[in-house]
Amino acid sequence: MSVAIAPQPTQPPARRLTGAARGALTSVPPSVLLSSVVILIVLLWSLFPGLFTSYSAVVGNPADKFLGPSAQHWFGTDDLGRDEFARVVYGARSSVGTALVAVGIGLFAGGLIGLLAGFFGGWVDAVLGRLVDTLLAIPYFLLAVVIVMGLGFDTINAAIATGISSVAIFARLMRAETLKVRHSVFVESSYLQGGSRGYVLFRHVLPNAYRSVLQLGQAIIVIAALAFLGYGSPPPASDWGLLVSAGQAYATAPWLVYAPAIVIVLTVLSINRISRWLRKTS
Repeated sequence: MSVAIAPQPTQPPARRLTGAARGALTSVPPSVLLSSVVILIVLLWSLFPGLFTSYSAVVGNPADKFLGPSAQHWFGTDDLGRDEFARVVYGARSSVGTALVAVGIGLFAGGLIGLLAGFFGGWVDAVLGRLVDTLLAIPYFLLAVVIVMGLGFDTINAAIATGISSVAIFARLMRAETLKVRHSVFVESSYLQGGSRGYVLFRHVLPNAYRSVLQLGQAIIVIAALAFLGYGSPPPASDWGLLVSAGQAYATAPWLVYAPAIVIVLTVLSINRISRWLRKTS
């Protein structure tokens, strides 16, 4: 006697996608989700500042100077009656944009050095290693200050100086990751299948070695410190570090320091938290 087996009901594709998305979200720690929200807000500030404030970052009302934080002025106003929240929002484009430029420079130059040193080894590793050791012997921030003083005081020059000073850090991280990936099974398999050195380098080693070299948070801190010391763009620019520097002259208006400083700290901590989580899950 045969027994008929009823077909199992299948879930609709939309429900399966919803369940997968829900599972992915529940696997992400709450601190990472909160950090992602912070980074998303900062990125939106830098891309669409006009959506978040109707005030100008340059023009203010002298009658409204040194107003404390309120529903009308979330971060208060400065000595010229300018809305501090608007200046922080508009300053995100410069602060985050220059940090991305700095990371791009350091990632390209340092990543290339570390990739070649770790992959080829031998005399290539020895020569490039001495170059990296020389750069590492110079304090990171001091090297950035020396470079920006030679290039001139400007935000983009601060980004270039920060990028150059971070080359050694990126090179060291990339070399360590490349050495780890180079001896992986899939790399050896690619060699056995006839892959050339160049193919293995750019097809397998490079994509896997770039996972642990996120240094955006450190770049934001260095660029903010350079702007604080006056090595960035001059006023009326609203770089975050420049806002902190300008606010410290007014002891009766502490929000001029606290507001941009808190934004810097939250942004950097959020980037670092996401970076650590990505390294653990990769």
